[in-house]
Amino acid sequence: MPLVEHSSLPSFAVLRDEGDEILSDGEARQRSTPALHIGFLNMMPDAAFVVTERQFMHLVGSSKHDAQFYVHPFSVPGLDRGVATQRYIDTHYVPFDDLTLAGLDALIITGANVANPSLELEAFWEPLQRTIDWATQNVASVLCSCLATHAIVKSLYGIDRTPLPRKCWGVFGHRRVAAHPLLRGVADRFDVPQSRHNQISRAQLEARGLKVLVESEEAGVHVAVSPDERFVFFQGHPEYDANSLLKEYKREVHRHIDGTRPDYPPHPQRYFSPEAARLADAYANDVREALARGAAPPAFPEAELEAQLGNTWRDTAKIMFDNWLGLVLEATSATTHANTRKDTP
Repeated sequence: MPLVEHSSLPSFAVLRDEGDEILSDGEARQRSTPALHIGFLNMMPDAAFVVTERQFMHLVGSSKHDAQFYVHPFSVPGLDRGVATQRYIDTHYVPFDDLTLAGLDALIITGANVANPSLELEAFWEPLQRTIDWATQNVASVLCSCLATHAIVKSLYGIDRTPLPRKCWGVFGHRRVAAHPLLRGVADRFDVPQSRHNQISRAQLEARGLKVLVESEEAGVHVAVSPDERFVFFQGHPEYDANSLLKEYKREVHRHIDGTRPDYPPHPQRYFSPEAARLADAYANDVREALARGAAPPAFPEAELEAQLGNTWRDTAKIMFDNWLGLVLEATSATTHANTRKDTP
C-alpha cells in the first residue's frame, strides 16, 4: 500500500502530513512485499505542476494492494517553464534516459497546455513520441490524462480531437457502458470533473478498435482502453481535489479583471452548491461595479467558496486506480522487481 520515499521530492512530506502512509527507502528494503516502479510524466503548466504531482501520487498511494509503490517523476523538453518550476524539475525529477535504463512497470502521463491548433506543432510533440515509443515496448500499462489522451490517440491511431462549441467544464454524471477489470467495484453511475476545449468521441475511438468503458451524456467519453489494453485513456480529471475547479475559475475571473478575457466566466457546471453559486454571483457583481468605476475589485472570496465545496468523485477514482495497479501487478514480475531494478535518483 505505501508510497516509498526514495528521493528528496517534497510531495512525500506533504502527503505524509495529509495522512498518507509513506515508507522510507530503507524501511521498504526490509520488506518482502512486491514493488511497482511507476513513471510519472508531468506536462502540466507551472500553476498546476506540483499539485498535479501530489494528486496522482496520492491516488497511487491509496491502493489497497499489498505492494510498495515507487513513483519516478520526469518531464520532457518543449514545455514553457518559469525559473522556479525548471529549478524544481532539475532538482527533483529524473532524466528520462535514466528511467529507461533502470526500467519501469507502468507509466502515468498528465495533460498539458497547448498553443497550436495541431498537436504535432507543439515543441513537446517529438519528446513525447519518444516516451510513447519506449513505453509501448517496455511497460505493462500507460495511463493517460486529458491532453495526453488526445496526443497519444493521435500518435497511435491517427484520431484527431475536435473543438467543442464551448468548454466542457464542471462535474458531470458518468455511467459504465462496458464491463472491464478497471471497473470492479465501481458504481454504475458516478461523477467526474472535466476541463477541456476539445474532445475525442466514442465513434472515433470505436472506429479504431478502442473500447469505451465510461461516458457521460453531456461530457462524452471519460475512459477507454486500447485494443491491446496496454493504454488506458482518461478525458476527465479524477485526480482533481475538491478545489481544483475553483482555482481554475479564480484564474479565469482574474483574466477578466486584467482584460485578457472579455467575458466574465460562467460557473463550472454542477460544481457550486446553491450557496457557493450565490457567493460567486455576488462577487461577479462587485467586480463589474468596481471595473465600471475604474476601481480595483475586492479580493476573490476563495476561502468562503471553498468551504461550500465537496468531492463527489474521489472514492471512485481511488477504486479505479487500485484496479489499474492490480492489473499492472498481475502483468509484471513485481515480487522480484525491487531487488533487480537499478537505483535511480
